Amino acid sequence: MKKLKVGVVGAGSLSEAHLEAYKNNPDVELAAICDLVEERASEKANKYSIANVFTDYREMLKNPELDAISVVTWNNTHKEISVAALDARKHVLCEKPLCINYDEALEIKAATDRNHKQFMIGYVRRHASSIAVLKEYIDTGLLGEIYYAKASNLRRFGNPGGWFSDKSRSGGGPLIDLGVHVLDLLWYLMGRPKVKTVSANTYNKLGNRTNIKNLSFYKAADYSPENNVEDLANALIRFENGASLMVDVSFTLHAKQDQSSAVIFGDKGGAEIDPSLVIVHEENNTILNSTPQIDHPWFHFSDSFQNEINHFVNCCLTGEQPIGGIDDGVEMMKILTAIYESAGKEQEIVFE
Repeated sequence: MKKLKVGVVGAGSLSEAHLEAYKNNPDVELAAICDLVEERASEKANKYSIANVFTDYREMLKNPELDAISVVTWNNTHKEISVAALDARKHVLCEKPLCINYDEALEIKAATDRNHKQFMIGYVRRHASSIAVLKEYIDTGLLGEIYYAKASNLRRFGNPGGWFSDKSRSGGGPLIDLGVHVLDLLWYLMGRPKVKTVSANTYNKLGNRTNIKNLSFYKAADYSPENNVEDLANALIRFENGASLMVDVSFTLHAKQDQSSAVIFGDKGGAEIDPSLVIVHEENNTILNSTPQIDHPWFHFSDSFQNEINHFVNCCLTGEQPIGGIDDGVEMMKILTAIYESAGKEQEIVFE
C-alpha cells in the first residue's frame, strides 16, 4: 500500500497534534506545510522533516502528488480552504468547527459531492478510547433508547483572546469553540437525530477580564484583550425523534471553579462521560454503576488525536467512510447557527 502524502495548512499550536500523529503513522509521508508566517512553517518543517514549505495554500494544492490535507486555521478560513482542496482533488481533514455558519457548510457539502473525495471533521472527542467503548454498549442496546443528554463546559476565567475572541475570525465564542465538541459528541451518541427546534441564549457581560490577578489561563498566540464574542451560551435542542439535549458553555463566568460534565440517559441505562466513563444499568432488579477498565477513562489528548488521524488515513487509503463526515458537519452547523439565531432573535427556531 502506497503512503499517503499529506500537507498541513496552518502551523499554529494545534498543528502540532496533527503533525505528531501523522509522523507516528507508518502509512503517511508528511510532504508539505503552509502558514501565513513563513518562519513558523519553516520551524515545523525542520522539526518534522517536511520538504515543502508554503505561505499560500493555493500554491501547495497545485502539487499533483499531494493526496490529503489537514486544515488547522482560523474558523473563517475553513470553508475557503476546504472547498479549494476538494476541487484540487485532495482528501480533507478539517478541524472543528466545520465553518462559521450553515450556508458555508452547504458550500462544502456541494464540493464533496462534486469531487467524491474523503472529507472528515476533527471531532476528536469521538475518537477517545472511552467513547469507542461506550458506543459499542449503546449499539448493542444496553442503554436502550437514548432520549435525553446534557453537557456543561464552564470556564470561570478562560477567554484565550486573540482570534478566539474576534468574531470575524472565530465565528463566535465558547459555543463554537468549546460547545461544538460536547454538542457533537452527545448528538453522535444519541444516534445523530435530526434537529426540530432550538431555543437558546447568549450573554456578553464580562468580556475579557484583564483586571483579574493571580490566575493563569491559555492565551492565543496572537493574544490581545479585545473581545466581541459571547461569554456564555446555553441551549435546549429538541429532535424529530422526541429526544432533547441541553448544553451550556462559557469562556468566563462568576463561578467557584471550572465545571465540565457530559451525561446521557436511555430507557434502559445511562452514562456519565466526563470526568470519567461510568455506565449505569439494571441487572437482577438492581442498579449498577459500572466503570469500564480502559487505559484512558475519558478524553486523552494525544491518544484521541492519534486515533483520529489513523482513522482519517485509513479512510483515504481504503475508501472507508469516516466517522464525522460532511453530513454530520452540516447538521451540526445547522444546530450551531440556529443557537446563535435563537439568541439573537430571542425566540425559538423551528425547522419544518
